Amino acid sequence: MEEIFGRNGLIARHHPEYEYRPGQVAMAEGVAEALDKRHHLLVEAGTGIGKTLAYLVPAVATGRRVVISTGTKNLQEQLFYKDIPFLQSILPRKFRATYLKGRSNYVCLHRLKRAENTPVLEGLEEMDYFNMVSQWAYGSQTGDRAELAELPENISFWRHIDARSDICIGSKCPSFEQCFITKARQNALESEIIIVNHHLFFADLALRDKEWGQVLPDYCAVIFDEAHQIEDVAMQYFGANVSNFQIDDLLGDISRLVINDVDAAREVTKASLRVARMAENFWLNFTDMDPRSSLTTFNGGGRFVLRKQMFQQKKRDGTEENTVAGERYVNFKTALARLLGALQVVKDAPPEMEAILRRVEQLRFDLDFIVLGDEETFVYWCERRGRGIFLQATPIDASGILNDRLFSQIETVVMTSATLTSAGSFDFIKARLGVSESAELIAESNYDFKTQALLYLPPKMPDPRDTTFAQAAAAEIINILNASRGRAFVLCTSNSQMQALRQLVEYKIDFPVLMQGEGSRSGILDRFRITPNAVLFATASFWQGVDVRGEALSCVIIDKLPFAVPSDPVVAARQRYIDNNGGNSFSDYSVPSAIITLKQGLGRLIRSATDRGVLSILDPRIVTKNYGQSFLRSLPACRISRKIEDVERFFSEEA
Repeated sequence: MEEIFGRNGLIARHHPEYEYRPGQVAMAEGVAEALDKRHHLLVEAGTGIGKTLAYLVPAVATGRRVVISTGTKNLQEQLFYKDIPFLQSILPRKFRATYLKGRSNYVCLHRLKRAENTPVLEGLEEMDYFNMVSQWAYGSQTGDRAELAELPENISFWRHIDARSDICIGSKCPSFEQCFITKARQNALESEIIIVNHHLFFADLALRDKEWGQVLPDYCAVIFDEAHQIEDVAMQYFGANVSNFQIDDLLGDISRLVINDVDAAREVTKASLRVARMAENFWLNFTDMDPRSSLTTFNGGGRFVLRKQMFQQKKRDGTEENTVAGERYVNFKTALARLLGALQVVKDAPPEMEAILRRVEQLRFDLDFIVLGDEETFVYWCERRGRGIFLQATPIDASGILNDRLFSQIETVVMTSATLTSAGSFDFIKARLGVSESAELIAESNYDFKTQALLYLPPKMPDPRDTTFAQAAAAEIINILNASRGRAFVLCTSNSQMQALRQLVEYKIDFPVLMQGEGSRSGILDRFRITPNAVLFATASFWQGVDVRGEALSCVIIDKLPFAVPSDPVVAARQRYIDNNGGNSFSDYSVPSAIITLKQGLGRLIRSATDRGVLSILDPRIVTKNYGQSFLRSLPACRISRKIEDVERFFSEEA
């Protein structure tokens, strides 16, 4: 690794921005050893050490197939379009790499041909877009919708023509040889490096014991970049979910089946109409619910914890009877059984029938699993988003699942991120992910935080739960922004707080103000980069995966310590689970989780060796509470001040 990453190494001779980084060499050696000796490795890689090359070079050196899983699309593209070509041009070992996205990003040629003759458009304005997709699809080499820059992100008909796994009919498909998923899988089979994102990786992992839907070929190792996101992503694929959109899509696909058996077709139509009617009644349970009786609201929004008494109630004699919601569920379930029966007896069924039957059976299983709620290691909840109603069953603790499905099955799992430790320890992330044995490495950043950064903690702030906190926070933000001349992120822990602070601050400063939600995430970031002295108010999605280098971002202000919202159904269930098993959910979960999130927020500030900036945390608990020391010990060693004059002096030194 020294011969490649050293001062006179291969990269130094070819990379125009080469900079010797001891942390990069240490990480590369650690990854190489893990791959060679076939054990797991946790690496906290400080900002700026060049971690992508530090894991890519050892991965290539193995000569075996390695999956690289990233947390963001931007990082995927950086790896495939920048880092991989660079290494292919300088490394003596030749290798192939493939970039794979989730299946829903690809068009399904078979479904597209069917859609050309069936109604899938929601308005005439979509006709031109559909024609554009049709012309493109038959000439594309990848089938990736990203090639269509003019296609709106939320175009309604895409879900009727995409290649997601639950509708795939595999080798029985008449378009199997031309299929973009078939080609992508073949490319992956011929590659040593496969670049995916966490969602695709865990979607594939959840299907590896099934005979359909897989995209990834067998691999010897996986390297997770932005590994702090693994738990939340993985749990989405090892639970169960049912939505009204899912039912609508299923019934739509059934209506487009070509069934030549006239009698069977009539029965399928009647059964489908009954399912549609019973489903509509079933969803009424979640549109006019009384939170006090059977559900509890989350954060005043659209998330609710499902409770079994919503569907059944005990009588005085100890027996149970269905509630109105329970009767609606039984009727819906019965209608699905009738539909399944009608589909199963179709003679000379079209090739799509196998996937349709699988979907109906899976729907019945997931619906039972969620409504009956018998598995104590799961939390059952509902979320309303716009017209969508989503029922979910989520594992409370992913550690056992990940240990069984990932760490005990794959020879080498490397997990890296700039934020994996809490107070210098990997114990929290290991416990959450189920990592029993692994090597550990902290590869320090080569940035000089003592000169590049200042941590400002205001001296007189009320408790965040106090009604005066927003006014006091706004006053501090105004003082800080005047000192920094804008050029700041104001990161908030809730949408309501973001909007309140923006209203209190905007008309008392002379800098352009942007706010999350006033455009796409990438569009807002582009505007921030090109707008001199801009101030961006944002929430969780801007705490990580955002890269703004140079003077455009010189200050990050954080309103409160980013504790997870305790009324979130999943968070609340995790906390109860820890407490019920003899732990302390606050110290064992809430604090270390918040520390990792806070470190992500700080990571937005110093992105290069020449960046300078001020981080300000307005929450007084970081100095008034005992656990505050854990937060401070977890941050890079930088100067700390409680005087606004020091902030003003810090920025005056730029002149």
